[in-house]
Amino acid sequence: MSLLIKNGRIVTATDDYKGDVFIQGETITAVGTNLGQQADRIIDALGLLVMPGGIDPHVHLDMPFMGTFSSDTHETGTRAALFGGTTTVIDFVLQRQGHSLKEALTEWQGRATGTAVGDYSFHMAVTDYNDNTQKEIRQMVEEEGITSFKTFMAYKGALMIDDRQMTALMQEVRLHGGLVTVHATNGDMIDYLIAKHRAEGKLSPLYHYLSQPEVTEAEASGRFTDISNYTGCPGYIVHMTCEGALNAVRNATRRNQKVFVETCIQYLLLDANLYERDFEGAKWVMSPPLRQKKDRETLWAGINQGLVNVVATDHCPFMWKQKLMGEKDFSKIPNGHPAIENRMELLYSEGVHKGRISLNKYVEVACTNPAKIFGMFPRKGTIAPGSDADILIFDPNAKHSLSASTHHMNVDYSAYEGWELTGKVHTVVLRGKIAIEKDECLVEKGYGQFIRRGKTGNFI
Repeated sequence: MSLLIKNGRIVTATDDYKGDVFIQGETITAVGTNLGQQADRIIDALGLLVMPGGIDPHVHLDMPFMGTFSSDTHETGTRAALFGGTTTVIDFVLQRQGHSLKEALTEWQGRATGTAVGDYSFHMAVTDYNDNTQKEIRQMVEEEGITSFKTFMAYKGALMIDDRQMTALMQEVRLHGGLVTVHATNGDMIDYLIAKHRAEGKLSPLYHYLSQPEVTEAEASGRFTDISNYTGCPGYIVHMTCEGALNAVRNATRRNQKVFVETCIQYLLLDANLYERDFEGAKWVMSPPLRQKKDRETLWAGINQGLVNVVATDHCPFMWKQKLMGEKDFSKIPNGHPAIENRMELLYSEGVHKGRISLNKYVEVACTNPAKIFGMFPRKGTIAPGSDADILIFDPNAKHSLSASTHHMNVDYSAYEGWELTGKVHTVVLRGKIAIEKDECLVEKGYGQFIRRGKTGNFI
């Protein structure tokens, strides 16, 4: 099967020009102007943007958490991602304490293999670092193609590791060319504040936010950055939300350190006032919580300053019935927010259309940087001969609104209900096959492939 996309405005992280893209099988074979190749199918992209497929490096699909599971499976979640212009996601495998990394990987493979619609990879979340775990790091990198290792500085007794384990893990991961990512919040301080608020009978969703003040994230981000600097291991802070945390990274640049930073679309657009809506605020209960206007402004600036490298989602949806588990106690509300389908359109409408970021920066933080940082570039994240034919054809002028009644995520509410956007996904190509066209998914369950990833460098 060959495909020719003609007359589009081709945009990468560095380029912006009118041209054509020729695809043979699963691969881009030519990019240029007035290409004359014969093709089985021609798409006229006049007036449309032609960009790399989005990469969301932070999703939680079918994840066990707080006594339940996130509501999107690898099938429904990757399909929804495709509808939103994201062709590859990276999910998190969670090691169970007392069990091996390999056991956890086998469990997640059982959920994803043969069910994913879009392409996917895995991070390995290390929750029990010991001598046996240490021996598995090389295997994950060399044999499984999993080169990033997630750590938690919160969720004590379940996911959290201490600084001793963090240091040892970083030293081992560095030896094998990997990357350590972190949920950087001070778990001990948060646990204390949760207990305090509960004892005082302060149980509404607002107290989820008040139990995780900015200092808990700023302190942990600085501590992680220091450990990363000491060990020489590349470090990546996930879902950064606030000015204090980003300032910790700014300070690290003064000693010539590079720390990768990810924020999520919700932290750029929403704020903590939503927690004052009685229990409806549970829709936005996530960790870290939403912050203030000043923090949104800081994150947008951080993108343009090159300090914030990636915009992801931390997609972890729960049905409203699941959120009601915490109706009488905020600490029992499953943490998570649905956005895997909305990220690319929201970031374009609120970022590019409103003049906050350039079109090249949009591609950089949503497509190219995730591919580079996580060892998938140039196979993914760009439009070039030899790259996978993962293409987003985007209508920059189409106006539409977001709603739970029309989205494809397996969740019965939208965190952006009624938002009016400019810019909409038109067509999506995944490895040479038209995946989304005319608001229909044309690829079947199981089409998605696991993407083995290469080792990490410190440069993007």
